[in-house]
Amino acid sequence: MRVVPGTPTVNVQRYTESIGGRPYLIEVTALTDQRWRAQIMRAPGIPTALMPFYGPTPEDAARSLSAWLLRAHAHAGRAV
Repeated sequence: MRVVPGTPTVNVQRYTESIGGRPYLIEVTALTDQRWRAQIMRAPGIPTALMPFYGPTPEDAARSLSAWLLRAHAHAGRAV
């Protein structure tokens, strides 16, 4: 494999969360030193249409996404 000159280095962190009895893999990437984007990691054959969540640290971005997933699962449980 050859590295292309000028290719940016991407800082990626991954977190696992169990929400509503389902496992989620959250991928957080650095946009800048103070801005991180969290999204559910794409798995083969499973599309993700969920909007990304942002935060000043990788933990904050992942926590925002996890909190939204918890609220969504709680709401879905009440709707059934």
